[in-house]
Amino acid sequence: MPRSTPVLLALLSSCASSGSETLSAREEGPYVLVLGTAQDGGLPQIGCDDAHCRRARQDGGFARLVTSLLLVDPRTGSRWLFDASPDLPRQVERMRGHPSTRALPGPRPALVDGVFLTHAHMGHYAGLLHLGPEAYGARDVPVFATPRMSAYLRTNGPWSLLVEGGTIRPIDLAPGDTRELAPDLSVSAIRVPHREEFTDTVAFLVRGPRRSLLYLPDIDKWERWSTRVEDVLAMVDVALLDASFFDAGEVPGRDLADIPHPFVVESLARFAALPAAERAKVRFTHLNHTNPVVDPESEAAARVRAAGMGVARDGDRFELD
Repeated sequence: MPRSTPVLLALLSSCASSGSETLSAREEGPYVLVLGTAQDGGLPQIGCDDAHCRRARQDGGFARLVTSLLLVDPRTGSRWLFDASPDLPRQVERMRGHPSTRALPGPRPALVDGVFLTHAHMGHYAGLLHLGPEAYGARDVPVFATPRMSAYLRTNGPWSLLVEGGTIRPIDLAPGDTRELAPDLSVSAIRVPHREEFTDTVAFLVRGPRRSLLYLPDIDKWERWSTRVEDVLAMVDVALLDASFFDAGEVPGRDLADIPHPFVVESLARFAALPAAERAKVRFTHLNHTNPVVDPESEAAARVRAAGMGVARDGDRFELD
């Protein structure tokens, strides 16, 4: 596997053999719930008057919240948030009942058992503010992030106020490191190239009892990654991948070279030669409001389906057992 880093390959190899028979007698195992699939500005986006935004304002079923996931373990009643988006208040409502076994006493129970952050762009950590004293008033929430991201939270306001006030507790999770959440449930950080104005960027590999999921909402371009994305796909069961824009001419008045992401058309072309089973793992997410695939009935969305891949939707659920 050319160009793949030894650390990442070790993580993926352990992922391939992570199956377990310990849950055979249990009713329900861990799963991932998709809380949002939109780019940082959401759908509808502020000040937007294009057809997608107008429809999303009129039809709540067409709207999309900002990209985020919830990892759920019904066996212990635990749950962990992946990226704290600006839509966190509405996403907390979507968390209700996940899992049904969650029962925490007190007037202000912990919303989650921890937060995993990919990087310091608006849609991925601004929701931490909702945990502060002006809103929920959470206490001692573990926030797993790269050492650079943790340092950024500790030394820059308003995030430093959340740390100093005891709302959040940054915990370093360096690229290549793994956080064990249960004997058969873990999260590993994988370094990816993305604009690094303040922090570095990671994807997360979630490994469950029998299945695994890759969460990669932001990357500059596939060819800029020292790891071949195809090698990662081969070792997971589901891959939620960056699909901010469909193609280069999508955003009038903006040079997309300044905000690089893999265009959907580039990903479709790159993955076309893969076996059907590999392509079926792909679910595109982090969709800009201009991206035509936000409409399941669009020609663009049909093109994705014809290529054997899919577009993630808010509320999707992926079993890890």
